[in-house]
Amino acid sequence: VQLVESGGGAVQAGGSLKLSCAYSNYGYIRPYVGWFRQAPGKEREGVTSIATVSEFKYYDDSVKGRFTISHDMSRNTVYLQMDNLKPEDTGLYYCAATRTGYHPNRWADRHEYNFWGQGTQVTVS
Repeated sequence: VQLVESGGGAVQAGGSLKLSCAYSNYGYIRPYVGWFRQAPGKEREGVTSIATVSEFKYYDDSVKGRFTISHDMSRNTVYLQMDNLKPEDTGLYYCAATRTGYHPNRWADRHEYNFWGQGTQVTVS
């Protein structure tokens, strides 16, 4: 699976950004796709994920009500709409995918994902 992210940038607190993750070469089964972020000096953490077959979505408590993950099947693209951004949302955001799915309790475990994008920077001041 190949992943290409876009849409990062710098915004002021309270602003919005929308990230995109275009996936390809996934074979016959659409991958589950997640977004992770990593701030300087911190571990990479799961932000949200979508099981693209069922469209079931998972969110970290820190972003619930502010971030929305969505999937456009016709474009093979997963989006992350980020609203009411806070300085603590700053980090390098990675799109990740797995072709084998994951247990619902493990959606935020980075080891469940086999494929990773290059990352896109989000800076909130």
